[in-house]
Amino acid sequence: MAGPARRCCLGWDFSTQQVKVVAVDENLNVFYEDSVHFDRDLPEFGTQGGVHIHKDGLTVTSPVLMWVQALDIILEKMKALGFDFSQILALSGAGQQHGSIYWKAGASRALTSLSPALPLHQQLEACFSISDSPVWMDSSTTAQCRQLEAAMGGAQALSCLTGSRAYERFTGNQIAKIFQQNPEAYSLTERISLVSSFAASLFLGSYSPIDYSDGSGMNLLQIRDKVWSQACLGACAPQLAEKLGPPMPSPSVAGTISSYYVQRYGFHPGCKVVAFTGDNPASLAGMRLEEGDIVVSLGTSDTLFLWLQEPMPSLEGHIFCNPVDPQHYMALLCFKNGSLMRERIRDESASCSWSEFSKALQATEMGNGGNLGFYFDVMEITPEIVGRHRFNAENCEVSAFPRDVEIRALIEGQFMAKRIHAEGLGYRVMPKTKILATGGASHNRDILQVLADVFGAPVYVTDTANSACVGSAYRAFHGLAAGAEVPFADVVKLAPRPRLAATPTPGATQVYEALLPQYAKLEQRIVSQTRGAPE
Repeated sequence: MAGPARRCCLGWDFSTQQVKVVAVDENLNVFYEDSVHFDRDLPEFGTQGGVHIHKDGLTVTSPVLMWVQALDIILEKMKALGFDFSQILALSGAGQQHGSIYWKAGASRALTSLSPALPLHQQLEACFSISDSPVWMDSSTTAQCRQLEAAMGGAQALSCLTGSRAYERFTGNQIAKIFQQNPEAYSLTERISLVSSFAASLFLGSYSPIDYSDGSGMNLLQIRDKVWSQACLGACAPQLAEKLGPPMPSPSVAGTISSYYVQRYGFHPGCKVVAFTGDNPASLAGMRLEEGDIVVSLGTSDTLFLWLQEPMPSLEGHIFCNPVDPQHYMALLCFKNGSLMRERIRDESASCSWSEFSKALQATEMGNGGNLGFYFDVMEITPEIVGRHRFNAENCEVSAFPRDVEIRALIEGQFMAKRIHAEGLGYRVMPKTKILATGGASHNRDILQVLADVFGAPVYVTDTANSACVGSAYRAFHGLAAGAEVPFADVVKLAPRPRLAATPTPGATQVYEALLPQYAKLEQRIVSQTRGAPE
């Protein structure tokens, strides 16, 4: 490892299953990466997939000290390999969203007086009023969600204020549950952190503020005014404003590194700690989204990330403050019927072969002759529909399509739904829009062609294996360059470019502009039939 010194920034990712770090030099090349996998490297905590799933099947937590010890292990490994910590200009990081950490009264003293002779986990053992943190997989707070929505005048009112209706994993509802079920632990808590601000606090040796972007995933932050909603705080738990501390802009420098790291590892005392954020916002930075861009992640479930200028919060999806431009926003939409649905139709209609599947897309015309399909083998969340529904050009429901028509109906339908629901949150395709495709199906050129045609924008592919980590390192450079004062795009212009994979077919815009309203109407018809159906 010991070679010529390279000035760099570190990007951290405290995710569900591991803690990961990358070092990125001033030319934005990744030259070091490492990770600690919780199940494999810290078996004494007994996690599966980095978490403990409780007997009720709804409560899901992770041990806080496991995260601390993972940081110790990585730093010791870097030291043993001769990593030159003195060359680190700044660091930032990401945390799995929504998880919460409860610091016990007196913990701030322990943080400010760390001894460089001992690892962190030995010194912070007694610092948490709750030793197992609720994480994003937890869905045990339905009662608290209903209470919060009722207190705020309904789900839409809460969404307009905080960017999302009440969700079980969102932190405000988790805090409310802890206050209701464990009031003693709550009263012993002096500070509540998100996973991101908790990790930043470890580096600062003092409590880091929660940043606007990750703070948007709590059902507590007024996303337009960037302040905690007093009404939401009051509906969740008492003294919550003091326990959270004021939030800060995501591109801010939170402070300089704790002397603990200077003395134990040789960090430069001027090394800056830029506010940590959530893993989804950090991925937006890692993929270098700009205004009007959209990321389509085609995985087990399909996820859309959008850069928004003027958000329109609704009952579906999430709107967060943008992590690289505090004046703008980002949105997230999740679609459950992703790759498993595509694989099932491939097996049924293309003899289990992706090349046959591609041939079907090539052999059918854009717009599929007006045949539209909805394919939801599991209950969809955007929108809430289950089952398969096929409509011919006259809008009459039919029981089956020919094989090639079925394949195109699936892919066109999936992408039309994504565009309709993105536009429902305020997204608009712009002349400069780029679509970044990631995930398994992004390797299929014919699927990407349909994506380009439906959105009327070029599709690029990019390697996102480390997007949250690399995005955190980019954000560290951005923070060093004066953060919000300097456009993020200027800071990352040297980064590797995504690869152009598909451009819209001539005439695509006219075809889909006629079909999209049709698809939206049929979707509404199915939703109202589903809601009207007897239980």
